[in-house]
Amino acid sequence: MNAPVRRPKPRAGASMADVAALAGVSAQTVSRVSMGASNVRDETRDRVLAAMQQLGYSPNSAARALRYGQYGTFGVIAHRLARTGESRTVEAVVEAARDHGYTVTLVDVESPSSDDVSAAVARLSHQAIDGLVIIRAETATPDSLLLPPRLPVAVSDSRFVGHHPAVGTDQTGGAQRAVEHLLGLGHRTVHHVTGPEDSRPALQRAEGWRATLTAAGRDVPPPVTGDWSAGSGYAAGRALATQSEVTAVFCANDEMAAGLIHALHEAGRDVPGDVSVVGFDDILLAEHLWPPLTTVAQDFAAVGRELVDLLMRQVRDGEVLTDVHTLVPVRLVVRASTAPPR
Repeated sequence: MNAPVRRPKPRAGASMADVAALAGVSAQTVSRVSMGASNVRDETRDRVLAAMQQLGYSPNSAARALRYGQYGTFGVIAHRLARTGESRTVEAVVEAARDHGYTVTLVDVESPSSDDVSAAVARLSHQAIDGLVIIRAETATPDSLLLPPRLPVAVSDSRFVGHHPAVGTDQTGGAQRAVEHLLGLGHRTVHHVTGPEDSRPALQRAEGWRATLTAAGRDVPPPVTGDWSAGSGYAAGRALATQSEVTAVFCANDEMAAGLIHALHEAGRDVPGDVSVVGFDDILLAEHLWPPLTTVAQDFAAVGRELVDLLMRQVRDGEVLTDVHTLVPVRLVVRASTAPPR
């Protein structure tokens, strides 16, 4: 019978030098791995991480702050992570932060009110962060949002331009492209399934839809309000399917468009033969729906990179940024869910 393999017990108070000696690397390399730097070979990183685990070594964020003046962590405040925009933007921020050697601490607030967001900021500011990303504060305003002085901030909300550096997607322009595409196919007007009334992107998309129809001299039908879910799109589809004059629908996101197509199919309304449908976001499933969904694609990766870049300019370069607004463009992806009306 083979004797059990005894693993070395973690050493109490193991130092960076201990990790370096065990891994056969320099202390500087251990430091780079601790900070998540990308300029370390994979096999070297694996060896250092294995040594850290074996010795029970955990990088000390307070010591790092004393040495480098930074904690290596950004805070992110988001609301309703189940929503496509929020979850994909957070994912993009995490990836962009990792590229700079930073980790992310996430707080998902219950509501987008200024009180809840300000309370989340207060919690994060006590957790040793170097900067803060706020993803759509929604009902908060620059005057009502309480932020610690001198804390580097980047906000994914155009209302904060002039107060904090902001990154936004061209929501209005995306809606304009969707409506112009449908009018260009020959549809007399375009119906709209909106997002919730407390959502800034939903309001901007509805504004773009309405303004484009008005500029073209077309009737503006009453919008149907959804809540971003496929279920609300399905409910909207059941209502719109009974109206024979409906030949084109612009949905404020792809999930609602999927639910709407489901309801139209059940009602015997062909897509795109009877009704053309356009969504927004270009989620991964959009091209695999039937028919494949025409939609407005957002570049969430670019939004995340821009948000982190704004933080890095403040943290690394010491820039004072206020009236900075980056607008990330969108593009229309035409698939099989739109066609000229019969």
